[in-house]
Amino acid sequence: MKGEKKITAEILQQLIPSQAWEYRLMPYGEAAGTLLCYGDAERDWDKLAAEVQVIIGRKIRVTPTEKEEVLRLLKQHYRQQRGSAAAEAAAIPGEKFLMRLIGEAHRGYASDIHFEIYEERCRVRMRIDGRLVERYVIERHNYPALVNQIKILANLDISEKRLPQDGRIFYRAGDERFDVRVSCLPTIYGEKVVLRLLTRHVELLDLENLGFSEKQLSDYIRAVQRPHGLVLISGPTGSGKSTTLYATLRLLNRETGNILTIEDPVEYTLPGVNQVQLKEEIGLTFGSTLRTFLRQDPDIIMLGEIRDADTAQMAIRSSLTGHLIFSTIHTNSAWGSVARLIDMGAHPYLISGTLILCVAQRLVRLLCPACRERVAADATVRRQVGESFSADHHYRAVGCENCYYTGYKGRKAIYEVIPVDRELSEAIRTGHDDIGLKLSQRGIVTLREAALVLFRNGETSLEELLPQLQ
Repeated sequence: MKGEKKITAEILQQLIPSQAWEYRLMPYGEAAGTLLCYGDAERDWDKLAAEVQVIIGRKIRVTPTEKEEVLRLLKQHYRQQRGSAAAEAAAIPGEKFLMRLIGEAHRGYASDIHFEIYEERCRVRMRIDGRLVERYVIERHNYPALVNQIKILANLDISEKRLPQDGRIFYRAGDERFDVRVSCLPTIYGEKVVLRLLTRHVELLDLENLGFSEKQLSDYIRAVQRPHGLVLISGPTGSGKSTTLYATLRLLNRETGNILTIEDPVEYTLPGVNQVQLKEEIGLTFGSTLRTFLRQDPDIIMLGEIRDADTAQMAIRSSLTGHLIFSTIHTNSAWGSVARLIDMGAHPYLISGTLILCVAQRLVRLLCPACRERVAADATVRRQVGESFSADHHYRAVGCENCYYTGYKGRKAIYEVIPVDRELSEAIRTGHDDIGLKLSQRGIVTLREAALVLFRNGETSLEELLPQLQ
């Protein structure tokens, strides 16, 4: 187009490649909150514009343009996904397409694949770095065949479309082998299917790669190498607790020890570790399995989660009798684990005699190194971050092909690690409330402080930092 202006990355990331190519729609600017786009003049934009607005969540204004010109711009700014899973999606999907999709998700460090059907369209999204990213669009008439293929591979009933179903697919390609958990849910337009990839990349299962500072790593390793006691890791769902536990078990896995785990689900298979899959529907619960574990001559026991009073009491008593117990618990801070155990009915004197380490963790998205942008740090930024931030600049997310136009690529864990020494143990037993001062005197780095380090180093953005400052 004559005199066309450069289209910025911010405008391009309003549509992902699959959306732009499907609708033959090229965003080029915005005005008064409305996204301005060139659209193929051969298409009916009275109807399609309303559909796109629902999908992207903002108003658009389409300028009908010659088809060849729109295609030229799309080729210039958006990568066309030919010869890949996207190309196969236009045909009737089969097992080959599905296996390729799972392999792509695994290589892209996605944890889940979502297959979703709506009135006018179907889409495939992947959860990458904790956020769902749309990757492909599937022709609506092909969607039922794809769902049936998933059900066949997962040994589910393809005739049952009114009730939820759960199953598993075993994925095997080259050296990659892992289970995929399948969940089917009936919706008003058809069945939504979610695949959970039950795998962990081997290179991530090393404590040195997870995000501990040098002091935190030293304190952590010193505590977990003790012969008995209770180690608790806290954080919300999806904060990387299981990865930390698996990395710890890899460190402690020796020929002379007996390690038992009860998990829901078993996300990564560790050679030499006896792993049990939780099945509450048949009575195989954390509590009942732990009782059996104690008759199996264990040295180390990992409980996937302390959910109730019975499991909490069993974990504490197991550590009292000479076992090293690892588990997770849902609290907002490391020291909050103590209060949660007390709320579950555990006596403070028992907790003080068993708890040797409490850890809190979160996952923070890292800026994409290919497109992050340096911006000046003004008074507003310093007010939000705190007076301790004195740098004259910071970095913000932009978005490019390398990061699927999200501005972020990869995540890093931040930690708060509290080794429980004699003084802290006595504070638990007596119920002293001056814990903050005691932790400060020991140089314990909080989650807030750990997040600030990433921000100062230019590894993450203000938007990722602010939730950790609440």
